[in-house]
Amino acid sequence: MSNEINPMAFFQEPSVADLRLLACPGAEELTELIDQHLVEWAKSAGVEKDSFIIPCECPRFQSGDAKGLVRESVRGDDIFIVIDPGNYSVTYNLFGYENHLSPDDHFANLKRLIQAVAGKAHRVSVIMPSLYGGRQHRRVVRESLDCAVALQELQTMGVRNIITFDAHDPRVQNAVPLLSFDNAMPTYQVLKSLLKKNPEISFDKEKFIVVSPDEGAMNRNMYFSSVLGCNLGMFYKRRDYTRVVNGRNPIVAHEYLGDSVEGKTVFIADDIIASGESMLEVAGNLKERGAARIIANATFPLFTSGLKKFDQAVADGKLDYVVGTNLTYRQPELLTRDWYVDVDVSKYAAYFVVALNHDMSVSSIIDPIKKIEALLAKRADQKKCNAKGAVLPRGYSSFSYVQHSAEAGAAVPQRFR
Repeated sequence: MSNEINPMAFFQEPSVADLRLLACPGAEELTELIDQHLVEWAKSAGVEKDSFIIPCECPRFQSGDAKGLVRESVRGDDIFIVIDPGNYSVTYNLFGYENHLSPDDHFANLKRLIQAVAGKAHRVSVIMPSLYGGRQHRRVVRESLDCAVALQELQTMGVRNIITFDAHDPRVQNAVPLLSFDNAMPTYQVLKSLLKKNPEISFDKEKFIVVSPDEGAMNRNMYFSSVLGCNLGMFYKRRDYTRVVNGRNPIVAHEYLGDSVEGKTVFIADDIIASGESMLEVAGNLKERGAARIIANATFPLFTSGLKKFDQAVADGKLDYVVGTNLTYRQPELLTRDWYVDVDVSKYAAYFVVALNHDMSVSSIIDPIKKIEALLAKRADQKKCNAKGAVLPRGYSSFSYVQHSAEAGAAVPQRFR
């Protein structure tokens, strides 16, 4: 069997077992998007399949107790369960009160569905883009280690694979060294959306710089700066370790280390925007240092304190826009904001499902350097188009035209190469 993942040949090679998807309550949107890609690939191989999703739910008794319920047979199937621990929009009624599901409730629902298929399914894998307990990844004095214990619990329940995205600290996988644990970064998808949003953006060192908002985000920002060939700066947080506010030591100041940002476009990448205070403080600091534009990126755009602060920051010119993903629940109001760019990562997740279902290597998926190089090559094509003064079809930028032609399998005219 080839190690190359070719979705167009889906089902033409033997799989581990029949593929099926389960969506935990609150993860239906992402699961349906993944399913659409799988159905498309299956049909391209001549297999008529309407959906890979098995209906399931976690109904509650009047007392508040719940159970996992799977509506179809899963015997001998390769099961992938999708969960969104951060989707607070899911509610249930208890004694006349409407309660929103917490990450703890979502994780309990995941365990219920695992129990419902245990002993029947051939294999169970979990797609958990936002890692449950991921922010409580280390112990300081007398604290719990929620994420480590949760992973060990899933391993004990028979889960074989865990797929997550942009883990707050991927070293937490050391808690389950015998479990398949893949941490993917949506770098390619973010860059693709960035170029679509700003086709004329320049990644030259004199015009563009990547800045890490803190030391914990250095790895993801180093990757961006490496593949783009630009410089890297960073902030480090000075905290007051004598106090605890909202569960953490408050930040006293952000100190900058790196090259000058004056007149440059600054790209800041982090895993989560929660309240957003740190991101806005960093953006304001960079603006005071003369940055021309500020682009923020967060894999999980939670905005726990609302959007007004970001609305004001954009209005004041401190921030240009935010790039987030659909790997977690986004407020409906967020999706209406002009300053927000939503990146669809469902196809990336679907690649993992295909690979694991066929016991293929996922190395090329986790490190999509070839796709990024091809994307930047198209960027070079854009510059050539602009230099030659080629006339594009109406409604296309040079980048989007080359990209559209390549994806459609059409020949790109010589003047656009």
